[in-house]
Parts: sequence; C-alpha cells; structure tokens
Amino acid sequence: MIKKSDFNVAVILSGCGYLDGSEISEVILTLFSLERKGINYQCFAPNIEQCEVIDHLTGKQICEKRNVLLESARIVRGKVKSITECNALYFNALIVPGGFGVTKNLSDFASLGINFKLKIDILKICRSFIGKAVGYICIAPILLPLIYGKNIKLTIGNNQKINDIVNSLGGVAINCTVDDIIVDIKNKVISTPGYMLANNISEAYRGIDKLVGKILELSDYK
Repeated sequence: MIKKSDFNVAVILSGCGYLDGSEISEVILTLFSLERKGINYQCFAPNIEQCEVIDHLTGKQICEKRNVLLESARIVRGKVKSITECNALYFNALIVPGGFGVTKNLSDFASLGINFKLKIDILKICRSFIGKAVGYICIAPILLPLIYGKNIKLTIGNNQKINDIVNSLGGVAINCTVDDIIVDIKNKVISTPGYMLANNISEAYRGIDKLVGKILELSDYK
C-alpha cells in the first residue's frame, strides 16, 4: 500500500484556455479533487510556442505568439515545470486534462486528424507511465491508441466521428455519460468525457472526481 504522504501525481497541461490550450475548469477540478483527497501533484507543460492563439470572445484566431509553458503557468499560479523535467520514477500516476491544446500543442490531431502524431517529448513521458494508473479527460483520450497501442479502452463521450477515428487507430471507443468513467483495467487507464459532454462545472466535476478516485484505487493507495 502507498501512503498518502508518498503518493505523487504528474499533471500535463497544454496552455491556458480550451480553444488553444488546457480546459481551465478541467484543470482546476482535477487539482481540487487531488487536494481534497490529500494527494501531492506537480504540473508540467511543454516549453514550446503554441500552435495558434484564439480569441476566446470571438472564437477566431489572432496574430499573436504565446508559449505553452508560460500560458499554463497562468492557471496554476506559476507552479508548473517544463515537461522535460517530468520523470515517471518520482510519480505514482499521471493525469492529462483536455482542451484543444491537447490536439494542437501536445499533438497535431487538430490539423492532421487520423494521421496525427504526438510531440516527441509528450509521447516519451506518457509512455514512461505505462504500468501505472493514468487518467485522460475530455479530448485527451484521443492520444491513448498512439501511447498504448491496439485495444486500449477509452471514452471521448459519445462523439461518433471521433469514436470512428479511435477505432481506426486500434483503440476501443466506448460511449460514456458525463458523470462516469471508462476503465481499462489491464492497462490501468481511466478516461472521462469532461467538457466533451458537460454543460457546467458541477457536471464535469462528477466524472473527474470519479476518475481521480479510481486512479487511487488502482494504485493501491491508502
């Protein structure tokens, strides 16, 4: 059994704002759930230029350059490190919140669709957690087939178009309600729809809190 004081979770961020970075509410709800359970965590993000910058009032792209690590620092009051500093040896679990930054800054899914790839650093880090309990939220589970290979079970909610892509990549997409989780017991992978389905913060929290709880259960935490 792992003691509370020894349990550490790595959280990968992808910027600030759901249209071009991390979904802020999902990040905060994840950290809130971890803190309520007395769990230590450290946030990480790639130190790279964002793929694009979106005006969250209009939804339109604007001509600015922003850094993913610096933008991620906005959410967590500066308490974030470069992804290159993330060493799975020092963490018991991993969580990746959603937001379009997952598909633009952690990968190029937004532009290439089924032919996408993960950034090299991100792929390396995510694969280093294989065998440990991990949680992927919202659109983030789209990364799982490239990390774990064929037959990985996951949910994106109930988006048939994305489900078809997941299945084409060798994954097993399972429909799921906003307040529930899908668990791949063999790989210790937990996913929940988050804002793929949530209409408000409380709806998103129910699934995210359940995801965090399952991570602890699969990690033999006490």
